[in-house]
Amino acid sequence: MAIEVPHSAGTAKPRLVPPPFSCDSHLHVYDARFLAAPGQAVMPRASVAEYRLLQSRLGTTRAVVVQPRANGTDNTVTVDAVAQLGLASARGVAVLHPSASDAQLRELDAAGIRGLRISAHEPLQGVCTVDMIEPRAPDPLGWHVQLHLTADQLAANSAMIERLPCRIVIDHRARLPAGAGSAHPAFALVRRLLDAGRAWVKLSGPYLDSRTGGPAWADVAGGAKALAAAAPERMLWGSDWPHPTEKDAKPDDAALLDVLADWAPHEAARRRILVTNPCELYGFEPPQPTLPEETP
Repeated sequence: MAIEVPHSAGTAKPRLVPPPFSCDSHLHVYDARFLAAPGQAVMPRASVAEYRLLQSRLGTTRAVVVQPRANGTDNTVTVDAVAQLGLASARGVAVLHPSASDAQLRELDAAGIRGLRISAHEPLQGVCTVDMIEPRAPDPLGWHVQLHLTADQLAANSAMIERLPCRIVIDHRARLPAGAGSAHPAFALVRRLLDAGRAWVKLSGPYLDSRTGGPAWADVAGGAKALAAAAPERMLWGSDWPHPTEKDAKPDDAALLDVLADWAPHEAARRRILVTNPCELYGFEPPQPTLPEETP
């Protein structure tokens, strides 16, 4: 059955059938009801209703909404999206100014926010820069800090990142560049964080660094496979819908899910990535084990 989804190429379902309670751990919502931040481009609408079409196509049921750059530190669009999806099946990650109060944090926590994102690969001045990571990271609510940095930025700031006193989520495969894989210095940093049990990595956005393109994104597969093999219990998967960086041609979200079968070839590992790990990090209710039917 073909399902057309805005901001996604293709209409077919993925070949990989995700297990029940699978989570898309990285998506954005752009809602015209909420104004873009000053100086930020207005993005095409990408609504919760449209995202539900993607869930139907992929077979995922849980979601983590990440605050988009376009809305700056006004997290209303993300809080509203989490509310529409429902706290039983959705969480959010916010962007905050360092001056945010404890009262604001508690309000966002009650609304389902579980992390703070600092997207400094292209600095959003006054809000998301590398020098704001350490002052902003300590958090009394147990949130994680989600870092979107280039691989070179991760390597250059490894000492600071390893000092952070909170849980860390590394965006988009640590942005390991095409062909570099585990040879890049950022990989060693991420391995140390993974081995210490302090970090998670999102296996998402292969098109951000690939030169060969989809549907296999083969030139960035080596780094993703090495990360997934090293610590499947610390990996997450995300679609990155509606793919705001891809202005001309959107990727096929079914292919983005299918590539997980190559990066994590064992079913048990994929179940951890799609179901168990999001429960542990974001606080979703763990699935109840299915009891065997009694024989008469």
